[in-house]
Amino acid sequence: MSNHSYFAPHGGHPAQTELLTDRAMFTEAYAVIPKGVMRDIVTSHLPFWDKMRMWVIARPLTGFAETFSQYIVEVAPEGGSERPEMDANAEAVLFVVEGELDITLEGNNHTLSPGGYAFIAPGADWSLRNRSQANVTFHWLRKHYQKVEGLDLPQSFVTHRDKAQVIEMPGTDGAWKTTRFVDMADMRHDMHVNIVTFQPGGVIPFAETHVMEHGLYVLEGKAVYRLNQDWVEVEAGDFMWLRAFCPQACYSGGPGPFSYLLYKDVNRHVHLTLNPKR
Repeated sequence: MSNHSYFAPHGGHPAQTELLTDRAMFTEAYAVIPKGVMRDIVTSHLPFWDKMRMWVIARPLTGFAETFSQYIVEVAPEGGSERPEMDANAEAVLFVVEGELDITLEGNNHTLSPGGYAFIAPGADWSLRNRSQANVTFHWLRKHYQKVEGLDLPQSFVTHRDKAQVIEMPGTDGAWKTTRFVDMADMRHDMHVNIVTFQPGGVIPFAETHVMEHGLYVLEGKAVYRLNQDWVEVEAGDFMWLRAFCPQACYSGGPGPFSYLLYKDVNRHVHLTLNPKR
C-alpha cells in the first residue's frame, strides 16, 4: 500500500510565552490558514454526531469563494454519526489523513485508512463510525450539486489514492503529476477533488488565472506558492483558499515531494445572476 504520510492537526493550545506572529492572512483574493492556528479554541461541532470536532477551513462567503465548504473532522473511538448530512442537495468528498474510518454508503460497508477517498452523491444514504482504538481525521468537502436536465446524478463510490489514475503534466518528465479520482470527461460531476504532487524542482511555470475556485490543503512537504502578487511559504498542514481568477503558481524546492488536496468547481455554465435558484 501507500508510503505517503499526511499531516493531521491535533489541536492543543499555545503557551502564553509563544509569539503570536504567524503566516495566517486573509486578502481580497486569497486566504492562508497555517497549521499553527488549528487549535482547540477554534473547533466546531455538529448535531447528531458523537465524539467529534472539526476545523472549518472554508465556507461560502459573498464576494470571495462561494461554491464549497471544507472541514477537517476528528472523530474519537466509537464516535461518528447516523445522520451526518442534513442537506439533501449536498454532494461530498471524504479523504482520510490519519486513523481508520468505517463508512456505510448506499448499504455497503467500507473501511477507509489514510489515502482513502469517498465520493458521496447528493441525497445518498450514508453513515460513519470510528471503530478503531485511536482518533481518525479526515477532510470533508461539500458542495451544492448543480443538476442538469438530461444528465444522470453521479454515483457514490469509495476508492484509495493508490488505485486512482495518475497523470503527468505534459513536458514535466514526472515533476508535476495529478492524481484524479473522477474522469474529467464525466459531465455528471460538477466538482473535482484531486491530489497534485510536485517533485523537488517542479514548478507551475505560469500564473494560472481561471474561473475555478480552489481549496488547497498541503498533505506533504513544503514549497513557495504564488498567490495573486505574493510568494508565500507553505508546508504540510497549511490550507490555501483561492477565489475565482486569483493568479497562482508554485515552486517546489524539496527536499521531498510537495503534494496537496485540491478542490475545484467544474463542468457547468456560469450563472448569469448573483443569487441563482438552486
